Amino acid sequence: MTVKLISEYSVTESLKKQVIEWRRHFHRYPELSFQEHRTSQFVEDTLRSFGSFIITRPTPTSVVARLIGKEEGKVVAIRADMDALPIEEENTFAFASVHKGVMHACGHDGHTAILLGVASVLSQLGDEFKGEIRLIFQHAEELLPGGAQELVKEGAMEGVDYVIGTHLNSGLPIGEIGVLAGPMMASPDMFNISIKGKGGHAAAPHEAVDAIVVGAQIVTNLQTIVSRTTNPIDKLVVSVTQFHGGTTHNVLPDKVELNGTVRSFDAALREKVPAQIDRIVKGLTEAYGAEYTFTYEKGYHPVINSEEITRLIEETAIEEYGEERVKTLSPKMGGEDFSAYLQETEGAFFNIGARNEEQGIVYPHHHPKFTVDEDSLEIGVKMFLRITEKLLAR
Repeated sequence: MTVKLISEYSVTESLKKQVIEWRRHFHRYPELSFQEHRTSQFVEDTLRSFGSFIITRPTPTSVVARLIGKEEGKVVAIRADMDALPIEEENTFAFASVHKGVMHACGHDGHTAILLGVASVLSQLGDEFKGEIRLIFQHAEELLPGGAQELVKEGAMEGVDYVIGTHLNSGLPIGEIGVLAGPMMASPDMFNISIKGKGGHAAAPHEAVDAIVVGAQIVTNLQTIVSRTTNPIDKLVVSVTQFHGGTTHNVLPDKVELNGTVRSFDAALREKVPAQIDRIVKGLTEAYGAEYTFTYEKGYHPVINSEEITRLIEETAIEEYGEERVKTLSPKMGGEDFSAYLQETEGAFFNIGARNEEQGIVYPHHHPKFTVDEDSLEIGVKMFLRITEKLLAR
């Protein structure tokens, strides 16, 4: 059997330009989580134009493309997310978002374009290789319950031996590649606390049960979960991010709402926190004569990268770009639903630098002026191709 190697094919200048054009198209027409109808149709149409792929639509706004070799072998999945964010764009370039209040402020437009570039190169293999390459164009990374978990439920990961993904990183300079074995990103859980007191006149607080005072005490005391009941070696964040209550200066409201997030890497620690929050809220509301309701919603699993696959990615990056351009990242408390795939099989997530201070590309993710250095796209295509070849050969 004739076996073609992915490394036989280069990323040409014309493909590099095409990937940039794709990224700009997606940036111009962003769509929110679970609403990526135009984006997913564009992806499907482009994939069909390549030939070679078996294309399915596991959910209304996702696309999975399979390239199957003549001979059985390893199955490698590559994932790109496609959704945008509810942010009003402040960039003024020609391909800025045409949809008011929606923009690609996290680089998913680049991720999708990169994976289309990978598909364009892989389509030249036909079936003259061993194994299977599965391209997952995923919807709804930004919004629970997340597109990754839905795709897992629909069978997108069945039979997959390895899964890889990347994120363009505006905090990492262009040309650098970031890797981290083990815990990389945290589980982003959410909670809501509703405090019911007794309203009254601000001049007569003794006749009321001040829900704002109770809420303020809860905010303060929740910090002790991290500072006094958690081992300092463990990584945990408990943040109250919303506090709603009151209508005017001279009325004590009868109700306040608190919302927040809990971030952790450790499953056992994650399981303990809801009961700790509830115990604090219960004690304080009882002490003040108030009532409460408490809800807790688990978010994505933490991203825990395979040691072996991370080393393979690091070795590949060093071979392609040199040791000085490969950086070891620090764990981040942000969340990523790529973790759903890692619950199913071995794999790893890595970062590609997209920051360029000389060009003013310096804004953080989720900022209205966020953008990426488009030279990062070619790096993404090359890295995915080289890593995939190595994984197929394992």
